[in-house]
Amino acid sequence: MTLTVSVLGATGSIGRSTADLLDQHRDRFRVGAVAGGRDAQALARVARELNAEFAAIADPDAGPALREALSGSGIANGAGPSAVIEAATRDADLVVAAVSGAAGLAPTCAAIRLGRTVALANKESLVCAGDAFMRDAKTFGARILPMDSEHNALAQAIGEGKVDDIARMTITASGGPFRTAPRERIAAATAAEAAAHPTWSMGMKINIDSASLMNKGLELIEAHHLFAIEAERLDVVVHPQSIVHGLVVWRDGAVTAGLAMPDMRVPIAHCLGLGERLSIARGRPLDLVATGSLTFERPDEERFPCLRIAKAALAAGGAQPTVMNAANEIAVAAFIAGRIGFYDIAALVERACEHFAARFPTAPADVEEALSIDAEVRGWSTAALAA
Repeated sequence: MTLTVSVLGATGSIGRSTADLLDQHRDRFRVGAVAGGRDAQALARVARELNAEFAAIADPDAGPALREALSGSGIANGAGPSAVIEAATRDADLVVAAVSGAAGLAPTCAAIRLGRTVALANKESLVCAGDAFMRDAKTFGARILPMDSEHNALAQAIGEGKVDDIARMTITASGGPFRTAPRERIAAATAAEAAAHPTWSMGMKINIDSASLMNKGLELIEAHHLFAIEAERLDVVVHPQSIVHGLVVWRDGAVTAGLAMPDMRVPIAHCLGLGERLSIARGRPLDLVATGSLTFERPDEERFPCLRIAKAALAAGGAQPTVMNAANEIAVAAFIAGRIGFYDIAALVERACEHFAARFPTAPADVEEALSIDAEVRGWSTAALAA
């Protein structure tokens, strides 16, 4: 049976890996829609390569360029947020939600409200509106497949087990480019240095979140919602080899873990297979003898305060994760632009969380409220940086 797949975030690192697998297994899949952010040429290439039926670009100004790049292909296309929503809601057996940041929230939730099966790589959907998102998934009968490597590994490690039997659930972090660097060296880091991830090839923003360990904080919040598990049973360890992606410690002391080479095609293939295993051409199998050793260490929350801030936001609940994510996106963009230093990211995020704690004491009731809070925090954060 041929499955119809739509890919939101088709031009990003996860989107490109997804496209590679769809291309390898053309006999199993057809592509209903692809969506991207601003790069019309890259989106058109993906749409043509996959013979997509529809292509949507989020930036309205890029619409003419997309139309020109797709001229003669027969691929329908559109531009702007409404076009991305159309891509998310076209008929599909599986929607890959890989848009980076809060921008992915609205289209992902639109797919959820149609009861789609969603392979979720947009962690911000759960960070910004986790309660509402999971409530919608249950109400509309949507199925959520974790596509982040850590959460996919955890889902496989849990198997048919019960969450009530889990003593601790652990996600791993590579430690990023500054794992062993002193605080003074980290404070002076440039955006290029922060984005030089030692293991994974990801987008600029995600790489910097990995360098600050904010990415692990976001993933803790994601795991809390995906697996309905309390913060007290969630943990992070630094694992430089990036072979073990997630561990589940059971109440009887047994441990199950998800291991694989650091290749996003592994969790993507698991989601695309919908219960069947897909082969991965050009993939490197895991050889533990060649790897030699696997090491683990506790994260240093003094040198990496973003992880501490994210844990506090998860523990506080309410809209604190929503606030934290919005402030972080503004701060990271300012760091990339060279307007603030690396540790200024954590400083702004912490200020925002403190400023909005009383203003938004409860979790967003729905996606629309989450986006409203996100917009207000972004405005405040931008003004705070300019002051």
